[in-house]
Amino acid sequence: MITTDITLFIQIVNMIVLMFLLNGVLYKPIRKILKERSGKLQGMQEEISKFEKNAKLRQEEVDAKMAQASGKAKAALDSARAEAQAAGDEKLAAIKAEAEAAKDSKLAELAAQIDSARSSLQADMTGFANDMAGKILGRSL
Repeated sequence: MITTDITLFIQIVNMIVLMFLLNGVLYKPIRKILKERSGKLQGMQEEISKFEKNAKLRQEEVDAKMAQASGKAKAALDSARAEAQAAGDEKLAAIKAEAEAAKDSKLAELAAQIDSARSSLQADMTGFANDMAGKILGRSL
């Protein structure tokens, strides 16, 4: 059983003093450390979210610049391809014109040779006709 004598009151006073001492020495510093840690963690979370936001913005900028550079490169490639096609068409047209001119000159030269052969054969034809007639008839004409 519990007896109510002076030791009970001393124990109660002792507990109250111990509560104040432990509160001042142990509980308040621990709560202060936990509050500081919570503040630091919250600050770090804010910094992390800020860095993630900046990283997303930078990534969007890089993606936009890459798309722009890709567009410019495609335009330059298309332009170079068009220029090469135009240059190829010009060279092909020049080669065709040169081949046509060479063909025309060879045809003109061949026509001139045919005309000279025809005129020389025409000039010799009367002599050949007389020789043939002489051979067929067996006498000279």
